Amino acid sequence: MSVPSSKNKWLTKDVFNWSLFDFANSTFATIIVAFVYAIYFKKVVALNEPVADFYWSAAINISMIIVAVLSPILGAASDHFSSKKKYLFFFTFLCIISTAFLYFITEGMVLWGMILFILANIGFQAGLGFYDAFIKEISEHKNYNRVSSLGYAVGYLGSLASLAAVIVLQDTPRLTFLACAGMFLLFSLPIFLFVKEKKKEAEVQPGNFVKIGFKRTIETLKHIKNFRNIKLFLISYFLYIDGVNTIIFFSANFAQTTLNFSIADLILFFIIVQVTALLGSFLFGWIADKTSTKKTLIFIILSWAVLTLMVFFANDKTTFLVIGAFAGTFLGSSQALSRSFFGKLIPDEKKTEFYGFYSLFEKTSTILGPLTFGLVSWLTGNQRYAVLSIIVFFVAGFLLFRKVKENPDPVLPDGV
Repeated sequence: MSVPSSKNKWLTKDVFNWSLFDFANSTFATIIVAFVYAIYFKKVVALNEPVADFYWSAAINISMIIVAVLSPILGAASDHFSSKKKYLFFFTFLCIISTAFLYFITEGMVLWGMILFILANIGFQAGLGFYDAFIKEISEHKNYNRVSSLGYAVGYLGSLASLAAVIVLQDTPRLTFLACAGMFLLFSLPIFLFVKEKKKEAEVQPGNFVKIGFKRTIETLKHIKNFRNIKLFLISYFLYIDGVNTIIFFSANFAQTTLNFSIADLILFFIIVQVTALLGSFLFGWIADKTSTKKTLIFIILSWAVLTLMVFFANDKTTFLVIGAFAGTFLGSSQALSRSFFGKLIPDEKKTEFYGFYSLFEKTSTILGPLTFGLVSWLTGNQRYAVLSIIVFFVAGFLLFRKVKENPDPVLPDGV
């Protein structure tokens, strides 16, 4: 692949090397979170006991809560000391090492299986805020959509490569954990070796980074009312991305339980979603540049609501696969354009700190939607009604997002 180096091109060497990190971390999302370890933990580590799902959900929630608390504080400290790469390296290394050690987890090792996953997921999730914040350094404002879309597209290529590894090593699942760690390490190296971070003079000694992080986070919370656009967007994002996350978490469950999908059917479904997500990242990134990011996101959010309604009426595998193809198209674009749109709203002085809040809202959005789905499914005994309940998140997110203004020149209010 040829990578232009001219400053007039949006696809620079920095952008390309940055995007490879999306390829790297997608291996963890696919192999550990979505497929192999999730199944391995339940059937082998937890001996397929009824309580296994509780253990798994507990491990996910514990890691997400820790990340939600840490992200804004670490982001604020990172902005103050211009040290995104240092924090990104620490959390990436934590994820890689913890993932590799999963190889040693065998039958009945529930506690250690949970601890290592929690550490790995903290590393994976916490690193995303620092990675996202590089967008404002490696590209110009007008190219945010394209750069963010490229990152997600490369990430879906990473998911497909991970699926290939899963198929090759399906008879030895523990080896896939080592393969995941190796792929994560290999494809994360370019951002650390070749992407330079803009430095500034720190106001205090680096040893006070926790204190500085707390102080700047509290200051931002106190003045959040002055950032009306950012506040509105984060709440709307919390709602509609909650709907998206719920669909991600329960699509395979719904397909297998309600539509009787086999493992082969699920693999086909996953491939279709990843390919269309890759294409959708580019397609809607181009559309957003031609029209506006806000209008494109509004279309995508409403499309999610329509697709969710279609799932409610789906009665056969073919229909669900077609819906999955469209959902994949909107999956990549909704994530990519949300990230780039947020980058346009926030001031440069607090980019990592605000991306920490962005990460906080994204991580906490994995609780309410799945909880709603689970409760409705349990109370009604019908997953279709649970699917229908998710539409509320898209409608509420749309109504709030309409009030957000596209501000190309975000500035800090006085006193912040």
